[in-house]
Amino acid sequence: MSDDTNRQAAPDDPERRDVLKFAAAGALGAVYAGLVGYPVYKYLASPIEKAAAETVVTEMVVEGGAALPKNAALMFKFGAKPAMLIHHEDGSYSALSAVCTHLGCTASYEPDQKRIFCACHGGVYDALTGANVSGPPPKPLTAFKVQVTDGKIVVRRA
Repeated sequence: MSDDTNRQAAPDDPERRDVLKFAAAGALGAVYAGLVGYPVYKYLASPIEKAAAETVVTEMVVEGGAALPKNAALMFKFGAKPAMLIHHEDGSYSALSAVCTHLGCTASYEPDQKRIFCACHGGVYDALTGANVSGPPPKPLTAFKVQVTDGKIVVRRA
């Protein structure tokens, strides 16, 4: 037998090395395409589909809302998005979206300053109306209607 017929390809064989380089380049290209393609896909996703998903829930009972102490807030989900129920010192309630209108961060109620604050970029909203007071938010928070009936707090789309 000759040495040529029994010889296997060595790891440093140029043909094998080229195949490995090509496979590695293809894998990196696929990862790069995914990293670039996914945000583009999410950006181009139909806004009509998103709006339809959000409008499914029109009213809900906020569990634990009636037991909420004055000058406190309760976070809850209104549909798929976070919202907050605020019990003001005068006994009134307000329900607002907790999604900052600047970049979509979740805002929170600060009882000591009686304001809604978004820590992402310093956005401030009025706790009673949801109006944007200062910072970068371009629009007010979405306000919901609140109805107190038989010890239950019912929140509805305005």
